[in-house]
Parts: sequence; structure tokens; C-alpha cells
Amino acid sequence: MSLTLRPEVRATDTADGMVLLDEVTGRYWQLNRTAALVLRSLVGGAGPPDAARALRAAYPRLTAERAADDAASITRALAEARLVVPA
Repeated sequence: MSLTLRPEVRATDTADGMVLLDEVTGRYWQLNRTAALVLRSLVGGAGPPDAARALRAAYPRLTAERAADDAASITRALAEARLVVPA
């Protein structure tokens, strides 16, 4: 399941990850490098399992189970915050 940012959400890369701004509500979210990597994977057409593999590639000490849990958790948090929708 790939995702896309909602039309009113803007993303800006930062030195430590990414910032998302909902232009309608004025709320913003700061993502660390891990969450930013997962989001980039998801909006690039990957699903959560692919995002988990990207995490493992970026952080080789991360176990497959932890990477899958992190990718799923980040995906769920982005959806619950209404920042993303299915692509």
C-alpha cells in the first residue's frame, strides 16, 4: 500500500529528517530521519514491507522484526494524523 501526502500537506527536508505542514490547520510535524525515510519510501510507491527493507539497508543493526514494527507504526501514525492517504 503506497501512500501520498494529502494535497494540503507540504513536506520540507531538514538536516535531521523532515517537517510536514498542514496548510489548512497550520499544524506541523517534525519527523526524525527514520520516519522521514519511511515516508519517502511510502510516497515513492513502496508499501510498509519495502519501507522496512529500506530501514534495514540504512540501519544494518536493526532487526527485520524491529524494522517492520517501526515501518508499520510510522505508517499508522501518519494516517492517524491525516497527513497521508492511499495513493
